Amino acid sequence: MFDELRATPEVLYGAAIAFVVVVLLTPAVGGMARLLGAVDRPDARRLNRRPIPRLGGLAIFLGILVPALAFLDLSSESRGVLLGAAVATVVGAVDDFRGLSPPTKLAGQFVAASIPPMFGVWIDHFTFPLLGVVDLPAWIGVPLSMLFIVAVMNMVNFLDGLDGLAAGVCGIAGVTYAILALSLGKADPAILAAIVAGACLGFLRHNFFPARIFMGDSGALCLGFILAAVSIQGLLKTASTVVLLLPLLVLAVPIIDTSFVVARRLKHNRPIYTADRSHLHHRFINIGFSQRRAALTMWLWCASLAAAALATRFVPFREGGEWHPLETIVVLAIGICALAFSIYVVYLLEIVKLANPRIRRREREDEEARDRMTA
Repeated sequence: MFDELRATPEVLYGAAIAFVVVVLLTPAVGGMARLLGAVDRPDARRLNRRPIPRLGGLAIFLGILVPALAFLDLSSESRGVLLGAAVATVVGAVDDFRGLSPPTKLAGQFVAASIPPMFGVWIDHFTFPLLGVVDLPAWIGVPLSMLFIVAVMNMVNFLDGLDGLAAGVCGIAGVTYAILALSLGKADPAILAAIVAGACLGFLRHNFFPARIFMGDSGALCLGFILAAVSIQGLLKTASTVVLLLPLLVLAVPIIDTSFVVARRLKHNRPIYTADRSHLHHRFINIGFSQRRAALTMWLWCASLAAAALATRFVPFREGGEWHPLETIVVLAIGICALAFSIYVVYLLEIVKLANPRIRRREREDEEARDRMTA
């Protein structure tokens, strides 16, 4: 992997330029958002206690676009990803500024997700264990790719409810994807993933608690779109069986959060697109975590899962049909640590809650408030 990094210095250059552009541009975007009235005002669901401008996604997108135009070879696939990211950002920006109905917003997301397949970025084959390479016809692969992209966009959007949380998780995912794509010889996806990581790190300069700006839907949809497209372009379309589930492992935190929230809303007969305080980060706040501590805990959780993905890829625990005992122990140890962290989170959010009547009462009050709002 280090040889690939030396051969592709654009990975580091792109990340550095994205970082600088976003750091410098974000305050101007925040000022523009205030002038336009694109501001999140405190309410019963939100955690901010003062008006905070959104539209930070515009700075993130421009911070990604500038180094992408400089360092990507702008092949057909790269142009499709950038064009789709632009559409996703516009859809999110319109929602941040004017507000879109859920069906209209979802339609806009599918329009954005339809662009990469037009340029060749779609899942045309999978490599399954035991079965080997399985080719997918376009009538299956294209809709599957679009659904995956839209799903990841919404997962990141759901996760964006705590200062710095979504930017940190997407930054960790960007670094992990860049390393994995480099190891597979996928230069353009690696560069773009590194650029995403640099942009996220630059945005955290202004977005970590106490946040001075939010990324809004424009940022969440942009980041979710690019991470999904990069995982298709650089990881899923390979002949390596071991990378089949790695993108899902890296994104396990937003996947778990979204799954939990959707299941909870269906259980209480509420539309899945209604906003509430049932996300994992809200539950951390309910048990007494500060915003900073909750974000750091979820970052560490995401990082532990990313480490497990990287260990699975880089530690040669099985080669030529033979298992290597020492390497297998190393991979298992890293995987156990990631699993232990996940169990620790479940303990915090479920066992601690059950042992504390005040927390249970607060959650019941939240449920009653949501029921009144939807009645």
